[in-house]
Amino acid sequence: MLTAGQDHDLACAEPLLENTNPGAVIADKAYDADAFIDKLTKQGTTPVIPPKANRKDQRECDFALYCERNLIERFFNKIKHFRGIATRYDQLARNYLAAVQLVAAVILLN
Repeated sequence: MLTAGQDHDLACAEPLLENTNPGAVIADKAYDADAFIDKLTKQGTTPVIPPKANRKDQRECDFALYCERNLIERFFNKIKHFRGIATRYDQLARNYLAAVQLVAAVILLN
């Protein structure tokens, strides 16, 4: 799912998780919203999202599992080394998706 640059990531989180049933969702503090966390717990999904510092009631977070998020962050760091991906030269979403898939295949083959 590709959104405008000024949109918040949380706007796409619920539609992306609609047809899935993950055991846990690992995300950063930007996803620490009561409505999103409540929806995850109602689905039986464990939210592994650290609470924001300004949250009045601090929630528990499994930081051992949260450390696995670094694998995803490293992948995004690798694909951003490709100039066309980092600067988003492609105007059409399908062309950008094709470029991301090509870069992911190149990274996988290396």
